[in-house]
Amino acid sequence: IVSRYGEFVLLKPRFSMKTGLLWGAPVLLVLAGGLSLLFLARKRAGKPTGSKLTAEEDDKLARLLD
Repeated sequence: IVSRYGEFVLLKPRFSMKTGLLWGAPVLLVLAGGLSLLFLARKRAGKPTGSKLTAEEDDKLARLLD
């Protein structure tokens, strides 16, 4: 079976570059996704939501609040 399918079919395969990539890739992908979400959240936290008011809208809001 090993000669046909490789060492991936064994319960305890010998450590090699291929098995390291097989087991390390999911961990690296999860870490990369988490870091990208963290950077995206920090980037969006500094930006105000919505658009700025025009001068007319600002005057109307000031009148409503008084």
